Amino acid sequence: MKYLTLILVSSLLMACGESLSLKAPDKSLVEEQFSKGNFTEAGKMIGLYLANDSISEHERYEMNFKLELMERIRKDFTKKDTFVIRYIKEHYPEVTEAELKAWEASNALENMTIDGEKWYFNSAARNLFRIDKEAAKRYKLPNGGQSDSLNRFLEWYIPRIVAQSKNSKKVLDSPVKMRVKYTLTVKPGQVPAGEVVRVWMPYPRQDVASHSGIELLSASQPLYVISPDTYPHKSIYMEQEAIEGEPLSFSYEFVYTSYAQVHLFKPETVQPYDTTSAIYREYTKQSEPHILFSRNIQDKVNEVVGDEHNPYIKVKKIYEWIDTNFPWASAREYSTISNIPEYVLANRHGDCGQVSLLFITMARAAGIPAKWQSGWMMHPGNKNLHDWAEVYFEGIGWVPVDQSFGRVFGNEGNDETYYFFTKGLDPYRLIVNQDISGPFFPAKIYPRSETVDFQRGEVEWRGGNLYFDRWRYNMQIDYL
Repeated sequence: MKYLTLILVSSLLMACGESLSLKAPDKSLVEEQFSKGNFTEAGKMIGLYLANDSISEHERYEMNFKLELMERIRKDFTKKDTFVIRYIKEHYPEVTEAELKAWEASNALENMTIDGEKWYFNSAARNLFRIDKEAAKRYKLPNGGQSDSLNRFLEWYIPRIVAQSKNSKKVLDSPVKMRVKYTLTVKPGQVPAGEVVRVWMPYPRQDVASHSGIELLSASQPLYVISPDTYPHKSIYMEQEAIEGEPLSFSYEFVYTSYAQVHLFKPETVQPYDTTSAIYREYTKQSEPHILFSRNIQDKVNEVVGDEHNPYIKVKKIYEWIDTNFPWASAREYSTISNIPEYVLANRHGDCGQVSLLFITMARAAGIPAKWQSGWMMHPGNKNLHDWAEVYFEGIGWVPVDQSFGRVFGNEGNDETYYFFTKGLDPYRLIVNQDISGPFFPAKIYPRSETVDFQRGEVEWRGGNLYFDRWRYNMQIDYL
């Protein structure tokens, strides 16, 4: 709305016979102002650009999204130094100015200058005690990312499912049956009364061997569409008309059974790759904007992998290096990051999806076919959005790799359990996505709230996309 006056004035000039096609700013100038954090100036330039009568629909789409992107970044960076310093001093009262400057220089204290003012990422203060090892020593209740209860559960549980698979000689074992109710609620007043709201919500995939018995029990809307498994994002789609002053609720309930994936192969059993195969060519290639083999990535791969040739040992080396050097921390919205693996390397931290994308990129650069998988982690008391990866080993097939779960501490000395997540997955998963940034079915018209992943949902109406702050979601799980 803030740019509407500019666009209207520009439109009036055009109506008077003066074309703006020669007066619109070059896109490179817009990018320059955006990269400098001069969002207000960039917004003015975009407004003038959008009034140009010769730009394509694709350019118009891109520029409108750039306006929205700046607003998303503003939402992620709302904290001032007074808040950040006060939080830090609650845990480290004697912190010095020099230490604060050093943390900012190392990106341990994430901030951005927007329109000449310094703003900190909403979770920057808390993240500092996760990212910086010296700062972490000062935190009153250290917590490296996963909850302590989840770590304790995995320490106890993983040896048991490994033992079960050894006994049964099955890769898919230790099934868990769950009943799930998912609800997405659009806040009142977000859409004019009578307008149709379109919603996509996560649904379990049927094309993965580790899921079975998927049954939809109920849906709030009598008409719905479940996307085919040929789409990378599995969704259930519904529509509903907005009602004046009331929230708009969409819900559904389903049951399914999920199996652990336990691979107990030895590294020497992995066969050499057929580098001419379709799988190898597809999943070792670059894919813009995130999976790119920059000089930075190539150097890290060479440093970590060295002259190793065994595919599994390459995976293990990359996995251990990321697990050692990039602690979990709360993440910015993925749509605000131009290249996620480079962001992880520069900022020295990442959440589950960010480190998974770094792993996938490094694995592909090392000649290992790798791809994305994601959905929800469904562990009792620890349900959450979650992302991981899969790698392809010749003679074995696709094998899950959960980078952010890391090594299973308390199991040192037993590689089958300690490194379980380099080639296995527990059964507490809801698998929704097989790739990133794919199309939806039915198609979404406006830019997505989450441009990479799909777990919370997507919402729009004919007037545009509804971002995350305009609706909420909830998942309830019963273990059967």
